[in-house]
Amino acid sequence: MRKKQAQILVVDDQEEILFSAKMILKKHFETIFTANSPKKIISILNENEINVVLLDMNYRIGFEDGREGIHWLKEIKTLSPQTIVILMTAFGKIDTAVEGIKIGAFDYVLKPWHNEKLLETIDKAVAESRKNTKKTIIEKTEKRYFTGTSTKIKQAYSMAEKVAKTDANVLILGENGTGKYVFAEFIHQNSERKSQPFVHVDLGSLSDNLFESELFGYAKGAFTDAKTDTPGRFETAQNGTIFLDEIGNIPLHLQSKLLHVLQTKTVTRLGESKARPLNVRIIAATNSDIKAEVKNKTFREDLLYRINTMEIHLPSLRERKDDIVPMAHFILGQTAEKYNQENWHFEENVAPYLEKYPWKGNIREMENKIERALILADNNTISVHDLDILDFEEIQENDENPLSEMEKTAIEKALFKHHGNISKTAEELGLSRAALYRRIEKYDLKN
Repeated sequence: MRKKQAQILVVDDQEEILFSAKMILKKHFETIFTANSPKKIISILNENEINVVLLDMNYRIGFEDGREGIHWLKEIKTLSPQTIVILMTAFGKIDTAVEGIKIGAFDYVLKPWHNEKLLETIDKAVAESRKNTKKTIIEKTEKRYFTGTSTKIKQAYSMAEKVAKTDANVLILGENGTGKYVFAEFIHQNSERKSQPFVHVDLGSLSDNLFESELFGYAKGAFTDAKTDTPGRFETAQNGTIFLDEIGNIPLHLQSKLLHVLQTKTVTRLGESKARPLNVRIIAATNSDIKAEVKNKTFREDLLYRINTMEIHLPSLRERKDDIVPMAHFILGQTAEKYNQENWHFEENVAPYLEKYPWKGNIREMENKIERALILADNNTISVHDLDILDFEEIQENDENPLSEMEKTAIEKALFKHHGNISKTAEELGLSRAALYRRIEKYDLKN
């Protein structure tokens, strides 16, 4: 029997599962990789063109909720969108696996599996992977980024093209959902490092106790679950680019550790004393007022100097209204392609509503609304009702309104004074909690 040309990665913390899966799969598929820790996934994906990942959903004793599997599913889909993920779960834990399918997993298999069912599922996944690979090749030959025509976004992309040719560190500023990840990827793809890894780290979701092991790696035996030597994200990004998203969320006591890596261009794994040299381009991003954080001494000034050799601001959709309708059409086209559908369009009266809607979540909100509308709409036509953009509180003040700015400043100061305590802040300002929440949402003071 001729083996199919496919590279399969099996991830599970039980060696007997890895051994059993490899014995079954190697008879049918060209290359089988195994990993006893999900932390090895990133380096394996960066070094190999993996078609299918067979991913267990639980790795720590006592934690059987499948959240780790969901986390690593998202990581795989971000790092390698064309790779197909099949989740492994025990009977009785199917709900979480179904949740995984909703956010991008291809299918799930139950442990212990039936060999025929396992092979059938992986066979279908390999076929789907080939479709994705073909689609990715086509996409790379076409325009992948929507730039727009507004002055502010054209200035941002012009700066990005210039800085991409250098190795200068870049700090991307902008509200939530303005496309900071896509912008960072654009810089990487236009740089001399484009054939090397682009590693995304969401610092906002990284807990304090995982910060060093995730970013810097660890040696075997460095802590209880450290079963093998494992590189961190910085090493995984060697010769490429590391994108440190939401860098403003790093606690002050951990900022010095990151600063040391940037200053020395070396990284030392937990449990080791040997410093490993790094050749990595740094792109960071935040939606916070980083300079205000420096002034308030919640963010180190010397770290800011290290990450913002070039500072680029991404405008909100409110600042680029001329781009809203063309962007909606661009997103609709990409979303339809994602679902292998054609000839989708908006009703003629949609444009003015798109322009009037406040888009507080910016591009991310637009993507979500359009994807939902495409799933629910009939006859390949999306209406204003499908988009759900009729029911909103219209913003009366513009950004130049001095009263609006005074109110925003007063709320910011009171929140800072009371360490984010809503009840105390509302009491000082003479507002109800509900009214304060509305203003926090209005002025985007959530972070």
